[in-house]
Amino acid sequence: MSYVGPDFDPPQPRRRRAPLTVALAALVPGALLGWLVYEAVGDPGDPGGSDRAGTAGSSASSSSAPSARSSSASPTDDGKKPSPTSKKSGSSAPAASGPLKGKVVVIDPGHNPGNFQHTAEINRQVDIGTNWKECDTTGTSTNSGYTEARFTMDVAHRLRDLLEKQGATVKLTRDGDDPSWGPCVDQRARFGNNAHADAAISIHADGAAEGDRGFHVILPASVHAGAADTRPIVGPSRDLGERIAGNFVRVTGSAPSNYVGDGTGLVTREDLGGLNLSTVPKVFIECGNMRDTKDAALLTSGTWRQKAAQGISEGIVSFLRG
Repeated sequence: MSYVGPDFDPPQPRRRRAPLTVALAALVPGALLGWLVYEAVGDPGDPGGSDRAGTAGSSASSSSAPSARSSSASPTDDGKKPSPTSKKSGSSAPAASGPLKGKVVVIDPGHNPGNFQHTAEINRQVDIGTNWKECDTTGTSTNSGYTEARFTMDVAHRLRDLLEKQGATVKLTRDGDDPSWGPCVDQRARFGNNAHADAAISIHADGAAEGDRGFHVILPASVHAGAADTRPIVGPSRDLGERIAGNFVRVTGSAPSNYVGDGTGLVTREDLGGLNLSTVPKVFIECGNMRDTKDAALLTSGTWRQKAAQGISEGIVSFLRG
């Protein structure tokens, strides 16, 4: 999510990993089960195993994820299609009856497809409490050109549909008919605050080096500086993040990141305005590495994106139901 164009920043250095089974067992009980399923059926990037892993509760179709060579195929060619993008930012369908009735969830699809054409606007510095950072970045893309901004919007729509079926009121920080750049990271945080969200999540995909694989959930650090005070949300945000990580493993069969988080799938950061300025429980999720061919094959698969949305949804539902 932190990459600004075709010349990407150097990847973060690798860290020594704790044994995955131990780390995941400490994460949440469901995560270990998901990892054992992952180990039993093989790499989710392998077409022979991708749709046998983590299908519990998923409404995705049974077609296989594409191979690395097919990652340039239409990124909505399989899986359950998200509903049309005619809703305006911040709107939600009338809440259905369900276990989440009365709950508000804010989904923040990272970046914007038009950011590439608005570099002056997105490079404007904004106050994130601990320091000043650019309003937004362009995000990354796969080697075949499927952008992070398109990916995040697709997963956001799928996630919105799943949560609305559970009765939640869902609001998006941006949608298909929004302005052609942004919003800025401080605006994205205020959106969730103003909505009095019970939970908020920012969806991303990473742009690290080939061979760096897997997802990670970013948690807010305890920050009290300037306009930022995350102390009230650190605990509930960790709870939200752990539940999302555990369900993401179980449903998608994807492994936690092998390059950050020491195998836990959890990373704490104090340099993200979207977290620093939040007053409601909030996490980021980096669903995979778009610059790795195996991860890219998953991220460009509609079937896998439906599983990703399902895993995130089940984590949010678990958090909101306590």
